[in-house]
Amino acid sequence: MDYFLAFFLGIIQGLTEFLPVSSSGHLEIVKAIFNSDYEAKESLLMTVILHFATSMSTLFIFKKEVFSIVNSIFSKKKSNEKEFAIKIIISMIPAAIVGIFFEDIIETLFNGRLILVGIMLILTGFLLFLADKTKENKNDISYLNSLLIGIAQAIAILPGISRSGATIATSVILGIDKTSSAQFSFLMVVPLIFGKVLKDIISGEVLTDSITFGPLLIGFIAAFFTGLLACKWMIKLVRASKLKYFSYYCFIVALITIIWEII
Repeated sequence: MDYFLAFFLGIIQGLTEFLPVSSSGHLEIVKAIFNSDYEAKESLLMTVILHFATSMSTLFIFKKEVFSIVNSIFSKKKSNEKEFAIKIIISMIPAAIVGIFFEDIIETLFNGRLILVGIMLILTGFLLFLADKTKENKNDISYLNSLLIGIAQAIAILPGISRSGATIATSVILGIDKTSSAQFSFLMVVPLIFGKVLKDIISGEVLTDSITFGPLLIGFIAAFFTGLLACKWMIKLVRASKLKYFSYYCFIVALITIIWEII
């Protein structure tokens, strides 16, 4: 894999991680267009590294909130931050279960399965369209809602289903205000990505000989700085109820992807 493709993938990841159009789906599409010769494990490794970069972008954007949450965990006093931390942990459970027990199956999905990507993009589009038409309420994120949003995040492991789109849309449909939905969506994935990277380091997957560290570093840098811009942009878009336009985009890309694969 050359440095240009890694840089391009980083930009794609930085934009699409926060915009509800499926970062993993777009990465698979770009890899297919450029005829990437990645095997499944190496393809998933690049995807994880790029997600790690955008997770660092999230931490940078929400550094004050994250600092308060971390402090609350070690405090004996009850607080809104501690309750929020518990809800984040609850939301992680479904995706953690899927990642632990179905990792081998997941790896096979990150290897140019463009028909699957197209179908999942259509599903993402319908979900975004439904959320955009849902009347906004001001409900708080309950423990049950945290679990339901977590289930949406677990399903979004499939390439083509937008993680941010699925979790934000689910939150909005559950009656949670859009600003809180976006913030919860962006923060809930950070511990999972860190856990995945740590697991790969311990297992030795990042030391594989089939990929060099240069492209990984270039992709990481591109994804991090692009993610900083996209995160702020997405929060503004969610507040302004612009999700339906992303649903149209998902439908168009899905159609093109399916036709591309068939032809």
